[in-house]
Amino acid sequence: MAQVMRPSTTGSLFATDGKPHPLQDTLLAVTLVCGVLAFVTSMFHSLHLLSSWAGLVGILTGAYGQFISETTRERFGLIVGLGLSGVGFYLGLAHGGLFGGVI
Repeated sequence: MAQVMRPSTTGSLFATDGKPHPLQDTLLAVTLVCGVLAFVTSMFHSLHLLSSWAGLVGILTGAYGQFISETTRERFGLIVGLGLSGVGFYLGLAHGGLFGGVI
């Protein structure tokens, strides 16, 4: 009957300890959105400014999110977002860079 004694962890979707983590959840959401945006826009050569800047923002927020994350679910989502941001960032750099043609 040890199963009955387990606490309910139905708090936040990303918090497995049952406590709210609003800053970590926000960083996770920003990293995932920037990662998806950078990855999708990196497939178009003319959108290299958007993909490289979104990728850079995603990398920075993901790195800080990893530094302060408290649960495994947060870390997993951050790693996915960091991977997408990294791919989008580097393809954006290959297509023209952060300031390609502007400076």
